[in-house]
Amino acid sequence: MRVIQRLNALHWQASALEVASTADPHAAQALKSKAVKNTGPILLTNLRLFDGIALKVRDDVQILIENGKIAGLPPVGTAVSDVAQTIDCGGKVVIPGLIDAHWHTMLCGLNELVAMTADVGYIHLIAAHEARNTLMRGFTTVRDTGGPVFALKTAIDQGLFEGPRIFPSGAMISQTGGHGDFRMRYDVPRHSGNDVSHAEALGASSIADGPDEVRRRVREQLMLGATQIKIMAGGGVTSMYDPIDSVQFSLEEMRTAVECAEDWGTYVLAHVYTSQGIERALSAGIRSIEHGQLASRECAQCIADAGAWWSLQPFFSDEDANIKTDPKGKAAQQLIATGTEQAYALARELKIKTAWGTDILFTPQNLHTHGKQLAKLTRFYEPLELLQIATARNGELCQMAGNRSPYPGKLGVIEAGAWADLLVVDSDPSKSLDFLKTPETSLKFIMKNGIVHKNDLARAT
Repeated sequence: MRVIQRLNALHWQASALEVASTADPHAAQALKSKAVKNTGPILLTNLRLFDGIALKVRDDVQILIENGKIAGLPPVGTAVSDVAQTIDCGGKVVIPGLIDAHWHTMLCGLNELVAMTADVGYIHLIAAHEARNTLMRGFTTVRDTGGPVFALKTAIDQGLFEGPRIFPSGAMISQTGGHGDFRMRYDVPRHSGNDVSHAEALGASSIADGPDEVRRRVREQLMLGATQIKIMAGGGVTSMYDPIDSVQFSLEEMRTAVECAEDWGTYVLAHVYTSQGIERALSAGIRSIEHGQLASRECAQCIADAGAWWSLQPFFSDEDANIKTDPKGKAAQQLIATGTEQAYALARELKIKTAWGTDILFTPQNLHTHGKQLAKLTRFYEPLELLQIATARNGELCQMAGNRSPYPGKLGVIEAGAWADLLVVDSDPSKSLDFLKTPETSLKFIMKNGIVHKNDLARAT
């Protein structure tokens, strides 16, 4: 018994070391940054502006910031009184802070083995560390699509930790044997409703079968502070049991989740890949399709007709893809990669409301590619179109949480009344987004909520 315990301990320690060694290589540099809280208005001058809305860069305004929000865009040359601080942007381009619409704050910085075996406290510490790195990559807001992130979100909001603004979904709601069922085979059968698995106790997922259980689990997440609800409506690539073509949750179960969310003034998003699953989700009133790379043209038209969002991720079989060694995983990954090409083409052609996210999950070695996952999509979009999706459009999706949003105000845009989330970039984003591949050097200035988290510009006057 002692030998087995010792082997388990060594196995966990090795996994922890793997997390440390594969984490963001720019983390050390990120630690040098310290947030600077300002006591009065700030004026950014000598800048070019992409506001997240118009597909152009302009050079005729300044940016006035007060109380965490943008107070106005006074024309160049306009004298602004009572300014506590003026920051010269050196003629560089200012863009809105980036938004990742499909992020896993608690699960991106560690591998699956550690997530399923480590102490809960350790998992939270890894997440807090990585949240700061996420902000230093220029992501000022994330829509968290599954994980026990409520405590970290509160700590970031209170200024105890640096990190992005978080729209939490809480635990992923899954049916038995669904994409959010992380139990081992020896955990089956379940003996009682209180016989929860490690993933459920952690708050990463919640298993529900039948409308009554779905209702209870959704309401629990809303009680904890979810700004939107996530259900698993189909299989996945990285799955222990469920095949990618499986359809999960009945129409009645989905409608129950939607009804509960709507009673609280918010919405449901669904993990799903296939046309059958997507069409069932749309019929239930689900308003955001996550992934969906196996959608047929007819199904994509259904997304457009429903006015739903299509939250796509750049899942290609390239150097940034998760490594798959088993034949089944490799085949599913290639299938999704082919579907991704078609999905982006259909989304553009049918003018579907398209969001962008990365879904970096259990692969800390991929964190340094965060911004690159947006830049690579210039094969489908013009650079400013992509920036618009990752700022204003994703901000619009986040605010679909309505009164459940803890952040009243516009996100992803630079206009009066919007949150003061700004990046100063050492590049021309109308020509290329390659600067996102090297945020440690290309992002000269990072502001969130009017607080400066990085300033490599000439010293403020």
